[in-house]
Amino acid sequence: MTDIHKGLAGVVVDTTAISKVNPDTNSLLYRGYPVQELAARCSFEQVAHLLIYGELPTADELAQAQRLERSLRPLDPRTRELIDSLPATAHPMDVVRTAVSQLGTFDDTLGQPDGLTDRTFNQGRAMYLFAQLPSIIAYDQRRRRDQEIIEPRDDLGYAANFLWMTFGAEPEPVVEQGFNVSMILYAEHSFNASTFTARVIASTLSDLYSAVTGAIGALKGPLHGGANEAVMATFSEIGTADRAEVWLEEALAAKRKIMGFGHRVYKHGDSRVPTMKAVLDDLVDHYERQDLGELYTALEQAMAERKNILPNLDYPAGPAYHLMGFDTQMFTPLFVASRVTGWAAHVMEQLESNALIRPLSEYSGPEQREVPGRRV
Repeated sequence: MTDIHKGLAGVVVDTTAISKVNPDTNSLLYRGYPVQELAARCSFEQVAHLLIYGELPTADELAQAQRLERSLRPLDPRTRELIDSLPATAHPMDVVRTAVSQLGTFDDTLGQPDGLTDRTFNQGRAMYLFAQLPSIIAYDQRRRRDQEIIEPRDDLGYAANFLWMTFGAEPEPVVEQGFNVSMILYAEHSFNASTFTARVIASTLSDLYSAVTGAIGALKGPLHGGANEAVMATFSEIGTADRAEVWLEEALAAKRKIMGFGHRVYKHGDSRVPTMKAVLDDLVDHYERQDLGELYTALEQAMAERKNILPNLDYPAGPAYHLMGFDTQMFTPLFVASRVTGWAAHVMEQLESNALIRPLSEYSGPEQREVPGRRV
């Protein structure tokens, strides 16, 4: 009897030098650096450089990368036209997926010798997507709200510019720093579903844009990236902190999955949660929304008491993005804007030592049989 590993649980399919999750010590490392230290000491631009180029940048390297990223921020008129042509009722993840796919059609380097696999080409593409995604996401939120589109600025850092394009004002320092931290925490997480999707696509020697487009499709699902949206739906349904225990009892009796809790990899709670929870606490104080903080704590405690299950990153990230002013359906696109750095790193790593990813299956259908009836 063949051993079946549903969901590839426990199966090690390759090596990676990009990140490491140690479930026993609850640690997450990006190229050897603890993610909580990166979040405390680095900008997202620095972490993006670490993932895309392999090392934290020197001052000169950071300045060069910032000049490149800022020059790539403006949207092509064809991308604006494409976004405007899509229904405002479409999920923003569908808009992001479609726009990223279109960006690949602009890249004439794909047809050059080694254009698909050359690391330098792919680093340039990664920076292009890194710069374009905030502009796409901000554009989409504002057009859904019938607000005037705001152009990117080249005098603002990544986080400040993202928030400027979305809300039309320079962010308060606590908001900018909180957003920066969230982007760092979401950037990379080993062979998760979307990253593995990207590596499978890359293993066929397809291009980076195709791999990222496929990864976005995987991330859209509520069992992966969509969980941060579901957290706010849960909070809306509960209403106030004093209803959390009763709501949870009813939800568990109905065998509902409580989104934002539990993780397949971590045994003792998601290592990123304390850092993101500190961001949420600062935002709760900044916006004087203690009611939201109390609801967060009430459901967290109820889940710990009833099921002994701890939150994952999506649980504090959802309400944090809500307080910043992002529409709930934009939460997962924000995840895309961050995780594209990790996806690109994995695509490049896959291509450097490539083997087509093609698992086997155990057939469980009928044995061979004849088609009934006469030949026509």
